[in-house]
Amino acid sequence: MLGVMPTSQAQRLADSQGLDLVEITPNAVPPVCKIMDYGKFRYEESIRAKKARKAQKSTQVKEIKFHPGTDIGDLQHKLKQIREFLGEGNKVRLSLQFRGRENAHRDIGEDKIAEVLEMLKDECFVEQAPKTDGRVHFCLIGPPRAKKGGAPAKPQIAVGSAAPAGGIQISVGARPPQA
Repeated sequence: MLGVMPTSQAQRLADSQGLDLVEITPNAVPPVCKIMDYGKFRYEESIRAKKARKAQKSTQVKEIKFHPGTDIGDLQHKLKQIREFLGEGNKVRLSLQFRGRENAHRDIGEDKIAEVLEMLKDECFVEQAPKTDGRVHFCLIGPPRAKKGGAPAKPQIAVGSAAPAGGIQISVGARPPQA
């Protein structure tokens, strides 16, 4: 912190160090500026953004198909697959297709999806409730959501105090290494 000083003096100070005068908070009274290497700052920001994009996890929607006549052995195998997909962080679309005379007994198929959801109730979150669209009865489930209220909020920093007109508040950033 170098305190409050006129803009021209701050610019001369930055030039003498071979750095840039960067305005950090323009709306504060007086405006807050920082002496730093702006090119290096932008480069480091781009590297941070690239790492953040690389670290992002994309979720896929996997689909598991059932029929009203799916028996318990097949159902257990499909439940195992669903648990694997949810463990990887993917969403799963459960679809039950009615064929031929199965359309006359839609309640059996709807009960099958309800049975699967009941078996997975502690391991998933229902993103889209079961509904029928034509010959297909489906729903969308995802991995369980994290509970709220864990991380504290970042503290807010109050900036600025009364200062002479035309002055700015300066802080000095790290100097780049000299070659």
